[in-house]
Formats: sequence, structure tokens, C-alpha cells
Amino acid sequence: MAIASRTAPAATREHIGDEYFAQSGRWVEADFKIPVDGAEKLLTVVSAYVHSGEVDTPKQTDKYRFLDVMTERLPALRQQSDYVVVVGDLNVGHTTLDIKNWKGNVKRAGFLPDERAYFDRFFSDEIGYTDVARKLAGEVPGPYTWWSWRGQAFDNDSGWRIDYQLATPELAERAVSAVVDRAATYDSRFSDHAPVVVDYQF
Repeated sequence: MAIASRTAPAATREHIGDEYFAQSGRWVEADFKIPVDGAEKLLTVVSAYVHSGEVDTPKQTDKYRFLDVMTERLPALRQQSDYVVVVGDLNVGHTTLDIKNWKGNVKRAGFLPDERAYFDRFFSDEIGYTDVARKLAGEVPGPYTWWSWRGQAFDNDSGWRIDYQLATPELAERAVSAVVDRAATYDSRFSDHAPVVVDYQF
């Protein structure tokens, strides 16, 4: 996990706040002071990597524990910063638009009803974040960000959208474009994921 910036952060934090995950390397925060409309505002950037999970195993238990902590941390960040964005592999397809073959995956980690319910809360008035890529793309399939190395998943675009930028509404309103930086060909891929690139204008 890392956050790369041309500007030095005002503060950094190395984990999500639960000591159980302190050494897991799954959550990094950085605060930046940025000029907005003649005033200094605080932007918090989070790089996150949620567990992939596996049904009925300790891996899934850890995933739910991490998502539980996220439901506490996200509102806290929103209270302390003017703008917040959480980026990374969150390992959950939120809706049927986020997985090409969703009917065959309803009992698999990454598309379980209980997992998806967390994202309902993240994007509800209760927690109040915006799924930036979905907001800009509209109600269309994908765009996917992960494809299995096996078979023809990449070539057929049989993917999952599990990489996100979750932003507070004030920041989401400043997003003007979002693209998935998908490799041109299977053999030019450097990962089974592709980056989600969002342009925010201030």
C-alpha cells in the first residue's frame, strides 16, 4: 500500500485504527492542505486494500471485521476533513452492473449479499460517500477493473468492478472524468487489476 504525491502531506496514518489490522498493510491515510477558492482546505487520501475473503473461512471473518471498522472510520474522516477520497481494491462488486457473470457468483466472496450491504451503507445518507466512477459512468455494465488470468476473461471483458474511488459529496462534485486504464492486450497487462483514474477539478 502506498500514496504517491508531488506535495508533502501534513500528516500520515498507517492503519485503519483497529490494532488487529495494524500490521496488515491494508489502509494508509495522508492529509494534504490544498488551496480552494482562496481558502486552505484539508484533503484526506486513503489507499485501501480490503480482504478478498473466502466463504466460511477465517479470511471472510477478517473481511467482515475490516468492513465493520470501515463503517466507523469513513464517517470519522468525513467529520475531520473538508474532502476525503478512498481509493483501491475494495474486493466487493456492489451491484449486478459490477460483475459480468453475476448470476454465477452470488454465493462467492466478493458478491455476497452481506458484503454488498456494506456498500449500500457507504453510499447511503447514513455514511454519505459517493461511488465516483459509477456516478460518472451511469447505470451501465462495468467498467470493470479486474479480470481473471484464466481463460478468455480479459479478451471477452468478463470482469469485475472491485476497484473504487469513494469520495465525500463535496469532492465527488469536482470529479469531471473517470477512466479505467485497461491494458490494450492480455500480454501487456502488468496486473489482473487496472487502475481507476479520476480527474478532480478545483
